[in-house]
Amino acid sequence: MNKHNVSVSVQDLSLSFGTLTILKQLNLDIQEGEFLVLLGPSGCGKSTLLNCIAGLLDITEGRIFIKGKNVTWAEPKDRGIGMVFQSYALYPQMTVERNLSFGLRVSGMDKAEIDKRVARAADILQIQPLLHRKPGQLSGGQRQRVAIGRALVRNVDVFLFDEPLSNLDAQLRAELRVEIKKLHHSLGNTMIYVTHDQIEAMTLADRIAVMKGGVIQQLDAPHEIYNRPVNRFVAGFLGSPAMTFLDGTITAANGGPAVNINGTVVPLGRYGFAGAAPEAGRPVTLGVRPEHIAVGGASPEPEADRRHWVTDKVTLLEPTGADTIVWSELGGLPITVRVDAEKHFHVGEPFAYGLDLTRASLFDKASGDRL
Repeated sequence: MNKHNVSVSVQDLSLSFGTLTILKQLNLDIQEGEFLVLLGPSGCGKSTLLNCIAGLLDITEGRIFIKGKNVTWAEPKDRGIGMVFQSYALYPQMTVERNLSFGLRVSGMDKAEIDKRVARAADILQIQPLLHRKPGQLSGGQRQRVAIGRALVRNVDVFLFDEPLSNLDAQLRAELRVEIKKLHHSLGNTMIYVTHDQIEAMTLADRIAVMKGGVIQQLDAPHEIYNRPVNRFVAGFLGSPAMTFLDGTITAANGGPAVNINGTVVPLGRYGFAGAAPEAGRPVTLGVRPEHIAVGGASPEPEADRRHWVTDKVTLLEPTGADTIVWSELGGLPITVRVDAEKHFHVGEPFAYGLDLTRASLFDKASGDRL
């Protein structure tokens, strides 16, 4: 990573409230113009980290730099940031135009410059027809656009978003997600975005920082985190339907390592180990995503088939529209397979499926780390 193009740098940051530690020795560099998403469950520390960057919380240890300037103890207004919260926090008695311009007017900015900035923000967010309305006359999506516009008029280097779409219904969330992505493409500013929604993270981010217990578990591009999760927590947090986890032990089959899952042996010859293959008897967890499993029977050219085929039976069907989730078993453990909705199956009938071990994940059962 090019240190000269770092927009926001968090160095050895810790935050504690009394004996409770929220963030632990956290380090994070965010590039100029990058869209970084902080993703994780409630209580993982993602909003706390964002508030530390914004200057809304005093940190216990560490330093924060924005555009090369040490802002660790600077006031929020002096950090060159614009923040958009989950709640719209609009002034109900003011028009949209007054809400957008309020902070600029308080700072004593020239009226002509204020009008220019408000017009630009309204144009980018397509809220020109709303400028003379009050928040009570707007929909939730329109209010959130105004809240984004209020950050936009400040012409800042870094935008911080704290779960801005979580108060909206599913359709509005999808629409505004597209708008925020377009906004980033058109502005090119650094954006840090907090969410617990994996779809928002995958669609918006250049990189995702997956957090748990105040620690960044994995920081990488969305496709890398999805396909090569560093541990079982990350693997289970991303993906819908979730990755199937099958507990077993390492054994040998056909001269190579395999996983014995309650008597069903799955050879690992095509799995890419990071280091040496684990020793026999080691407890492990095999993780396979539902879309990385084929159905219908083995390839007519077995030597070219990279999958390991299993035959069991259908135990449950979940139609989702475009796809159907077929539940079956492997070694007595449940496994889910995503299939095209045009393929029809029946509960109780035989079901042949093939595991793509080149796209599987193998974790140490005790630590949860990827092998």
